[in-house]
Amino acid sequence: MITIISGSNRSNNKTLHFAKFAFELLQKTTDEKVLFLDLSTLDGSVVSQTMYKDSNQPEIIQHIQNTYFIPATKFWFFIPEYNGSYPGIVKLILDSMSVREYKNSFNDKKACITGIASGRAGNLRGMDHLADVLNHLGINVHSNKNPISSIYKLLDAESNKVNDETAKTLQIQISQLLKF
Repeated sequence: MITIISGSNRSNNKTLHFAKFAFELLQKTTDEKVLFLDLSTLDGSVVSQTMYKDSNQPEIIQHIQNTYFIPATKFWFFIPEYNGSYPGIVKLILDSMSVREYKNSFNDKKACITGIASGRAGNLRGMDHLADVLNHLGINVHSNKNPISSIYKLLDAESNKVNDETAKTLQIQISQLLKF
């Protein structure tokens, strides 16, 4: 199973358009089960004092782990650039997944990372930061960390549809993820 994670908890975020496009493309490309985790749908109950207690974690944390992390063999992270790195919500989710069923959530799994940025670097630094954390958790990260830059030039202003060149880079990353 492959889990795609849209790594922003902001409503109406642009990362979601790229992640959804890749999700739909991946579903058409493989018979493998593909799930989509949109972090913008999480509410405030994710953050609580009990999120770091394995016997009393919030139900939403347990659901995310049981549904999207434990059964997954591969992850595809779409992460926007926030303050020169990746969003804190991604780190928060990873931290909360490391409390209960750590090995079953991370060990020997694989991941691809796509950086999303309105600037010109495509969140290169944030992808490296996330790759370091994922490696520490025991996840093998594919070497093609795909930086998608100047996103407002790559999305149709009315439909938020991804342009053809970006679609090609995502298709390449899909091929690599499936072979990885």
